[in-house]
Amino acid sequence: MARHGVVIRWQRNGAVFTDRRYSRRHAWHFDGGTEVPATSSPAVVPVPLSDPVAVDPEEAFVAALSSCHMLWFLDLAARAGWTVDAYEDHAGGTLAPRADGRLWLSHVALDPAVRFGGARAPSDGDVQALHDRAHEECFLANAVKCRISIGGTWTHAAPEAAPST
Repeated sequence: MARHGVVIRWQRNGAVFTDRRYSRRHAWHFDGGTEVPATSSPAVVPVPLSDPVAVDPEEAFVAALSSCHMLWFLDLAARAGWTVDAYEDHAGGTLAPRADGRLWLSHVALDPAVRFGGARAPSDGDVQALHDRAHEECFLANAVKCRISIGGTWTHAAPEAAPST
């Protein structure tokens, strides 16, 4: 079993803490050495207590689901013999109240635009099957209870014919 770790660091930096007007800015430190500035969502905790430039947990959650889906999609497409030239997902998450009034990320919508190249072009059914299988295989999609929908588009750029001589 693989273990995935991250170190989260925050400091009060002299702010009065009990008035709840402290900065939510912190850092995520990943095992490969990458540090990501993080914060609470400015939609939940207003600026300047949140930093709109930093990544908030809700954005990271959506990005992680999108990334996991894409990685599986690319692997499955390669195994099937299709060439993917580009993949761009404009994913989004919806924060909504539950029945008890507490907020949760109730829905994540993936909206990838996939551009295929190479000699073989998949059919609409082939692309849908790739998305379905990628969703089934994604470790993160299997670990969450929110609804995940997958839309998107795809195109195929047929290789140019060699000029005749």
